[in-house]
Amino acid sequence: MTHKVGRILWMLGLSLIAGQLWSGDKTPQLLGPYLGQKPPGVTAQPFAPGIVSTEFYDAFGVFSPDLTEFYFMRRGGAHPDYTLICYRQEGDTWHQSTIPGALGELAMSPDGRRLYLGDAYIERTAKGWSEVKVLGAPFDAFPIMRLTPSQQGTLYFDVREKVGTLRFAVLKDGTYQTAQAMGPKFNEGQWTAHPFIAPDESYLIWDSERPDGHGETDLYVAFRQKDGTWGEPINLGPTVNSEYSDAYGTITPDGRYLFFYRDMGEGNLDIYWADAEVVERHRPR
Repeated sequence: MTHKVGRILWMLGLSLIAGQLWSGDKTPQLLGPYLGQKPPGVTAQPFAPGIVSTEFYDAFGVFSPDLTEFYFMRRGGAHPDYTLICYRQEGDTWHQSTIPGALGELAMSPDGRRLYLGDAYIERTAKGWSEVKVLGAPFDAFPIMRLTPSQQGTLYFDVREKVGTLRFAVLKDGTYQTAQAMGPKFNEGQWTAHPFIAPDESYLIWDSERPDGHGETDLYVAFRQKDGTWGEPINLGPTVNSEYSDAYGTITPDGRYLFFYRDMGEGNLDIYWADAEVVERHRPR
């Protein structure tokens, strides 16, 4: 092996960092699960720093059920307007694209057939995603920010208010019933929003600004008890919550990680992730 060839191989080895192979034009080739990122522990870390989490507005990260697609919203840089960005895994490599016209706070249905955008949604078709569709009654009566579905089709959602109210609507015989407010334990505090319901409805994650918080809005979880009632809200603690606004909690479809965003002001929102143990440690045994 010549000195020149050896040096080239050494330089190539340095470029293979955390699953990202950087090409000559500085574009990262993302390799492996979760965009090739090193898994976090219970202390939350920015997700894919410099790629997903940047100095711009990056929020609402969700994975498809098979973990081969990652969606989030960005504003800034090459995207002066809010843009829905998708990273799709083909083989071992992730490729970026955008989905025009689909705007809103994201949630994926458990079967992966719908991507919710607040009170609207898009559906998978043989040619890709459909045009944006509106949910209609009873959801059109509320200024919804985020809406998430359970496996049973029950939809949990919030409203765009300072003193927010979490609600849910049950699907019965193909029709959604009148939306009901969650109990007072969920709707205390300010800026209560962004519910994430577990697919089996065994727990709910949301954010709120409360006296026991660590800063602005914090992430909370409540578990459904054996008798069907809800347990008390539990703050997810300082390894997740910060002095900033921590919001929009989502558990990945494989149950392994908690994703959320942190708003550090002046339009800088980053997507963070942590081991789902930060939630599971509170589950009743």
